[in-house]
Amino acid sequence: MNKLRAIIVDDELHGRENLKNLLENYCPEIKVIGTAESAVQAKVLVLENEPDVVFLDINMPVLNGFDFLESLEQQNFMLVFVTAYEQYGIKALKVHPVDYLLKPINIKELQQTVKQLILKSRKNSASRSRKTNKLMVPISHGFTVLDCDHIIRLMADDCYTKIFTSEGKQITVSKTLKEFESIIPQESFFRIHKSHLINLQYVKEFSKLDGGFVTMKDGSKLELSRRKMHEFILKVKQFSSGMVKSIK
Repeated sequence: MNKLRAIIVDDELHGRENLKNLLENYCPEIKVIGTAESAVQAKVLVLENEPDVVFLDINMPVLNGFDFLESLEQQNFMLVFVTAYEQYGIKALKVHPVDYLLKPINIKELQQTVKQLILKSRKNSASRSRKTNKLMVPISHGFTVLDCDHIIRLMADDCYTKIFTSEGKQITVSKTLKEFESIIPQESFFRIHKSHLINLQYVKEFSKLDGGFVTMKDGSKLELSRRKMHEFILKVKQFSSGMVKSIK
């Protein structure tokens, strides 16, 4: 099994270095790929590196650990809280961490946490392997099955969602865009705006003019949320890696 790629977030240098040393010396299943001293740094690291696990301190200045989690559009990593304070335990449970470690860190407890991370990672991998790339969509007289690779984009329309396909079909479904966002393949789809969820393989052009727009291969020109711009560019680069050469 490949090592789990981890990021450590702690405002104290000693805390970061101590945990990094413990993981490197006693937990060979973990590879520390970065550390951050603030929630802002942590968010950049997460978006750029897509870690498997984040070891997160809670009590940090300006933005604490919970603020960091709330700032993310998606949490695509396993979470372990590492803190000196027991009183955050109940609130921590609401964001479903794999474990809650108290400082000073006990080596045996850390190793047990890593075992839980490995087990959860295996379960997640097994679950992903069982998923298909099909989407069953209800229509007036029954349902239709769509291949996600043939979906160009989805657009919010109040409590409905309009689906546009590469075959030129337009299907209106009585589900919200948020519901589709939770079930559609996250590696190839990205929500660029509160009203638009797009398939990255159909992106034709991106322009920063007029606030930011994405042109799709079906000719649609969609608004890109300003706060999503950096994340969108990183996501496209990651998706296109090995598929499209970029010229700088």
